[in-house]
Formats: sequence, C-alpha cells, structure tokens
Amino acid sequence: MNESTAQALDPRRWRALAFIGLAQLMVVLDGTIVNIALPSAQHDLGISDANRQWVVTAYALAFGGLLLFGGRIADRWGRRRAFVIGLIGFAGASALGGAAVNTGMLLGARALQGAFGAILAPAALSLLTVMFTQPKERAKAFGVYGAISGGGAAIGLILGGALTEYASWRWTLYVNVIIAVVAVAGAIFEIREPEGSRNPNRLDIPGILLAGAGLSSLVYGFTKASTDGWSSTTTLGFIAAALVLLAGFVLVQSRTRAPLLPLRVVLDRNRGGAYLTIGIAVVGMFGAFLFLTYYLQVVLGYSPLKSGLAFLPMVVGMMIGATQVAVRLLPKVPTRALMVPGALIASAAMLILTQISVGGSYATHVLPALLMLGFGMGLVFMPAMNLATRGVKPQDAGVASAMVSTSQQIGGAIGTSLLSTIANNATTNYVHSHAAQVHSQAAGAQLKLAAMVHGFSTAYWIAAGLLALAALSAGLLVNARPLNTDHHGEHHGGDAEVGSEDAAPVFAH
Repeated sequence: MNESTAQALDPRRWRALAFIGLAQLMVVLDGTIVNIALPSAQHDLGISDANRQWVVTAYALAFGGLLLFGGRIADRWGRRRAFVIGLIGFAGASALGGAAVNTGMLLGARALQGAFGAILAPAALSLLTVMFTQPKERAKAFGVYGAISGGGAAIGLILGGALTEYASWRWTLYVNVIIAVVAVAGAIFEIREPEGSRNPNRLDIPGILLAGAGLSSLVYGFTKASTDGWSSTTTLGFIAAALVLLAGFVLVQSRTRAPLLPLRVVLDRNRGGAYLTIGIAVVGMFGAFLFLTYYLQVVLGYSPLKSGLAFLPMVVGMMIGATQVAVRLLPKVPTRALMVPGALIASAAMLILTQISVGGSYATHVLPALLMLGFGMGLVFMPAMNLATRGVKPQDAGVASAMVSTSQQIGGAIGTSLLSTIANNATTNYVHSHAAQVHSQAAGAQLKLAAMVHGFSTAYWIAAGLLALAALSAGLLVNARPLNTDHHGEHHGGDAEVGSEDAAPVFAH
C-alpha cells in the first residue's frame, strides 16, 4: 500500500462498519420479524384475513419500488446524510407501527418503513463501497456485511419469536427504535464519507416514476400470484404492466443524459452476473424460511421461539462461509470459484430437505440442511455483493448498491409466490389422490399433515433446481480474477477497483 493511499484511508472505518452492519441487520430482520408476530397483531387489531397480507406487502411494495430512487438519493445527497435520514425515518415509522390502534395505521407505518428502508439499505452498502477500497480489507468488510444480509432473516425469526412470546407483537417494531438510536449515534461520531464521491446530476424524474411503478407492479403481481394463482387476471395484468413499464425505463435510461440507473452499471458482465446470481439464489433460498417455519411449528409442534432458534445453525454456517472461508479465499481465487460451489452446496441442502416427513426429526434432515445452506449461501452472498459494487464509479455507488437490494427483493417476491403456488398445488393433488383411504377423523388429520409435507418436499426440489441454476449463472457470467493485493491493491481483471479511476479520496472530517 503506498503512502498516499494509506493517508486516504479513514482510521475509523472499522468502527463505522459495526454501525453500518447494525443498520443493515435492522432492515433485513424486519422482513421476517413481523411475520412471526402477524397472528398476534391480527387478533389484537382485528385485521381481516383479506388485509392480513398487506402488513407484509405494504412494506415490500414501498421498499422494492423505491430502492433505485433511494440509491440515487444517496449518491446525490451524500451517503452519510442519506444513512442518518433513513435510520431516523425507519425508527419513526417503526414507533408508529408499534403504537398502531387500527389496521390503517399499521399498514401506513409499514409502507413508511419500506420507503425509508429504500433510502437506508443502498446508503449502507455504498458507504462500505467507498470506505473500503483496499482488496484485502474490502473482502473482510463484505464478509461481515454478506453474513448479516444473509443471516438477518433467520435472526428476525428468532427475535420475532422471543418478543412475541415474552413481550408483545408491538415490540417487533419498537425494537427498531433502539437499534436505530445506536446506529445514528455511531453514524454521527464514526462515519466519514470520502469527498468528491457524490453525483451532482439532477434527478431523472421519468426514470424514477417508471422504475418505481414497474418494480412495485412486479412485486405486487408476484404477491397476488401466491394468493390468486398465476392465471388470474390481476396477477397477469400487474406482471404485464411491470414488463411494459420496465421496458420503458430501460429505453429512457439509454437516452437520458443523467440516468437514474446508468446502463453501464448492469451491463458489465461480472456485475450483471452478480445481480442475476443473487436474485436466482434468493428465489430458491426463500423456500427454506417459508416452509421450514410451517414444518417446525405445525408438523413438529415447535413454539414460535423454538422454531426461530432452530434456524441458528444456518446463521452459524453463513458466518463461517462468509467471514472465515470466503474472506480468506477471495483475494486468491477467481470469484466464481467460490460462488459456484456455494450455490451447489445450498442446492444439495435443499435436496436433503426433500426427504422431510411427518414422523421426521430436526436432527436427521433439518439440522444438516441448515448448516449446509448457510455455509453455501455465505460463499455466494459475500463474493457476489463485493463483485456487484466493485469497479463502479464512486458517483454511482449508491445506485449500484440499490441494485443488490433490488435483486434480493424481487427474488424474494418471486420465490415466495412461485414456491407457495407449487407447494399448494402439490398438497391439493396429494389430498385428492389419497382421499379414498380416509375412514376416520384421525386419518383425515394425518392426511392433511402428509399432504402439507409432500407439498413442501415438492417445492424443495424446485428450490434445489433454482440454486443449481444460480451456480450455472455464476459459472457462465462471472469471470473476475482474484482480488490481487499486489501493485498497491490494483485490481487485475474485469473492472478497476473502486476509487482506482480517480485520485485517492480524501476523507472529510
């Protein structure tokens, strides 16, 4: 590392990473922490079955629809400022939701959470991108961040179960206020952003409107598919509208002088491959959360807290994969040498889960599958997130980071609806084909459980195939060479390392 580069590195960057990671954890765990509390909230506020899904959907629509806008806001306002505003707004919306007295108040708060989350998530990742420019350090920072992003959903299940069981569903929202206060204090005292990394261009209003409407329509279309079916007019209408709007968005981006999402960001082979691989992997991974929660609680009879704790091995596996293995190997081996085996290990975990049964045990199939799934996804997420923001101009770091979250959000929406539909159809067909064998009430109850598990097993076969497809995507598209730390951290192969295009950034104090 040369002297000028050493001087440019912010001495507080590692302390800053702790608070950036904390904020990311808050955003990620919010995706699952509320799910466990939903039955209690529904009963307390008298939410109808028809409106129940909107507690989750309102957040997803606002978050998914505004992510690219949030990323560009971070580039324009400054990432530290966007980070603090996102934290304060998210905390305020969480407090509003925790104090909700009716359905409308809770749904409005969830939408506000999603909107501020769309500013916060890209700001957090892009701060990491512009603060950690040395390959070896960058690998460590992204190892921590990748583990948090992947394991946060499982931590949400654990925390949601504990808070719902021992406090109140309202604390699944109030807890965000506590996390945000700590993160804001850390941002004020420890986070400094490099000067000269902002994007002064005016906002691309047509692009913002087209991207927001298109992504929201896509998320909503997939959400409706899980409830109304894939052939319903509503589902097809929203997905078709999304495709038209997003096609219009691409056209506008190719012609405008200051686009919301410069096409060079996604058309780079390695970066585009990273976005695609993350999206496909999340589609498959969502099956584990979705169906295992039901399997543990309904079939094995676990309490919400116990079922949340049952996911801990996945978090452990992910921490090992991301922060121990991937961090050490990324500077030495090609990126796809981690991503491809990681996705295949996760695919093998799903194949183990196809063998679950009504009389099965946690130790036999669930435990080894969760350890493998976590380890494999750690090898996928950490290098993919690193690659997705590597080599991008500092002025585009926010929107490039937003594309990572967009890939995860769209993948999650597709995964939930696709795998739910497959599982439900398989369950229904199983009941119809075995109905003649039922001659008592007890046999009928047993058939329902067997049919449910059969549906989950069928969905896991599809999830295994999707994770194998993610491995294929990484193998064919990603060709970045190892992060070589020789030559003062210069990156060899693919894009230049972040910050290498310009003079070494000077940190503002």
